[in-house]
Amino acid sequence: MALTPKGKTGLIVLVLAVGLFFGIKYFAGTEMGQNVLSQKEVQKSKLLSQVILPGAPKTTQGANVMPADMPADATAVVAGRKSSIEVMAWSAQNGMMFANGGAQTAKGSLMEKHGVFLTIMRQDDCNKMQTDLIKNANDFKTNPNVEPVYVAIMGDGSASFMAGVNSELSKLGNEYLAKIVYSMGKSLGEDKLMGPKAWKENPQSARGGVVAAYLRDGDWNIVVKWCSDNGIPVNPDEKTYDPDAMNFIAANDFIDASQKYIAGYTEERKVVKNGKRTGDKKTITVDGVATWTPGDVMIFESKGGITDIVSTAEYRSQMPCVVIGVDAVLKANKSSVENMITAIGEGGDQVKTYDVALRKACAINAKVYNEKDENYWYTYYKGDTRADKTGLIVRLGGSRVNNLSDNLELFGLAPGSANVFKSVYTVFGDIVVGLYPNLVPNYPEFEQAVDLTYLKEVSSTSSNTTTADNSKIDISGGVTNQVSKKAWAIEFESGKATFTTQSIKTLESLYNQSTATGLGIEIFGHTDNTGTPTGNMELSQQRADAVKTWLENKNSRFSFGRVLGRGQSEPVADNSSNSGRAKNRRVEIVLGN
Repeated sequence: MALTPKGKTGLIVLVLAVGLFFGIKYFAGTEMGQNVLSQKEVQKSKLLSQVILPGAPKTTQGANVMPADMPADATAVVAGRKSSIEVMAWSAQNGMMFANGGAQTAKGSLMEKHGVFLTIMRQDDCNKMQTDLIKNANDFKTNPNVEPVYVAIMGDGSASFMAGVNSELSKLGNEYLAKIVYSMGKSLGEDKLMGPKAWKENPQSARGGVVAAYLRDGDWNIVVKWCSDNGIPVNPDEKTYDPDAMNFIAANDFIDASQKYIAGYTEERKVVKNGKRTGDKKTITVDGVATWTPGDVMIFESKGGITDIVSTAEYRSQMPCVVIGVDAVLKANKSSVENMITAIGEGGDQVKTYDVALRKACAINAKVYNEKDENYWYTYYKGDTRADKTGLIVRLGGSRVNNLSDNLELFGLAPGSANVFKSVYTVFGDIVVGLYPNLVPNYPEFEQAVDLTYLKEVSSTSSNTTTADNSKIDISGGVTNQVSKKAWAIEFESGKATFTTQSIKTLESLYNQSTATGLGIEIFGHTDNTGTPTGNMELSQQRADAVKTWLENKNSRFSFGRVLGRGQSEPVADNSSNSGRAKNRRVEIVLGN
C-alpha cells in the first residue's frame, strides 16, 4: 500500500527506460514522466489487443504452519556479508517485514534464523533504484566483496524497468544484467480505476471519458488494460481529446490525480479523430481517476460519486512485487539470496496464517516507512468495503503476501501450473511498445530478465508443506461480475471447428492475456447466416468448445463458466456483405467472477 506521490511506481519506469535508450538530454527541463509525448505530430488513439489478467484468492494456510517467535526490538548480530533492499511503501512486502523484524534484521527473526542480515530501505523513486543497481554492479566489478543491493518493484512495470536498466548494465557485460528472482506479494484491490457507475454497467459509455492519472504508472496501466479488454481505444496524447477513446489528464502523482477529481479540474483540449485535428476545442473535466490507497480513501472521504470500475482485486496477477538484483552479484551471494528467499517465504506463511504476525508486520511498516500508524496498515492490507456519501459502494485497499508455494505457481514451477508472470511480463511489455514504439521499441525477453535458479534450489531443499492461494474462481453458474466483453477474430477452416494457421497467434495472445488476469472465462461462438440455423448453431458450439479446449490444454488452472454456441442469432453487422459476414463470424470472450 503506497502512501507517497512517487511510491510503488509501475510503468513510470518507462521514463528512465526512454532516457537510457535515447539520452537524458531529451528530458532536460521537463517534468519526468509527464512529457514523454510532447511531440509535434498528433498521435492517433490506439485500440490495443485485449489484455486479460484474476477475483480474490482464498488463503489456504492452516495447521501445517507452526507459529514463529516474534522478533525482538534489538538488532541481530549475523556473521557474513550484509545486504540491503530498496522498497516502496507497500503492504505486499509484509512477509519480508515480519521475517526481518525491522529496518535491520532483528534478534529472533526469521532472517537471523537463516543467517541473513538485511537492511530494508524505503525508496519511492524507480529512477534511483535503477541508478543504485547500476552503481552496485560497477562497485562489484572492482570489489567483489561489496554489499549486495536488491530492489522490489511492481511486476507489470518490470519489462520497462529491465529495458532501461539493462541497456546500461549490458555495457559491463551480459553477466551484469539485472534479474528478477522472487515475488514477495501482490496488490489485491488497492490499485484501481475509479469512475462513474455507468462505466461499470456499460464499459462502452467510457468512450470520451477523461481519467486523471500519473501517466505510465501501474495504475494508468490498469486503465489501459481495461480499455483493451473492452475494445475501447486509448488516446496516448495527454494534450488532445478524442471523443471515441479514453483520454488522460496528467497528474503529478497519484494523490494529485485524486485531488484533481475532488476539485473538478478542467482543461481545454484540441479535438482529434482518427489521429487528425478537427479544428474544434473542448473543455474537459476529470470524471475518472487511476489511483491507489490512500488516494481512493481521499476520494471516498472528500467527495465520493465514483466507484471501482476495475482493480487488482480482479486483475490480481497484474502487480506482483518482484525482487531484482544484478546477475553477477546474485551469483556471488547465492547462499545468502536463497536464505533470504526462504525467510521471506516463511514470513509470508506467518502473515497469512496468524493475525499476530500480520499486526507485527504492520507495526514494522509504520516504523520502516515512517508514515501512518500500524492500524492504518492493518486495515488497508486486509481491505475494506464501504458506501460513500452518495451511496456508492467503494472498495478501499487490499494487498496479499506470497509464500514459497505461491511463487512456484506464479512462475509455472508447480505441477500443472502456468507461468503466470511470463504472461504478465509479456503483456505489459507489449503495451509499452504498442503505445510508444518510437520511444521503447523493445524490451528484454523473459528468459533474459528472469532467473529462477534460486527459487528452484530453495524449493528442492525445502521441507515446505504449505499451499499456494487458491486461484480457481467458481463461475459454474455464470459470471456475475463482468469485467470485460470482447470479440476475438479467431479464424476457423470453412465449415469446421479447426483453427487456421493464422489463428494460432491470436489464440496465443488470448492465452497470455487470460493467464495474466486469472479471471473466470466464458466463451460464446457466433456465425454468419451462411447455411442453416440448425447447422450454424452446432458449428458455433463446436468452435466455442474448440477455444476452451485449446486454452485448457495450455493452462489447466483456467476457470470456465458458460461455453455456448449462439449460431447466427446475434449478428453485429449486416450479413448481406462479405465484410459484415466476417464481423459476425466471431468468438466473444467474457471475463469476470
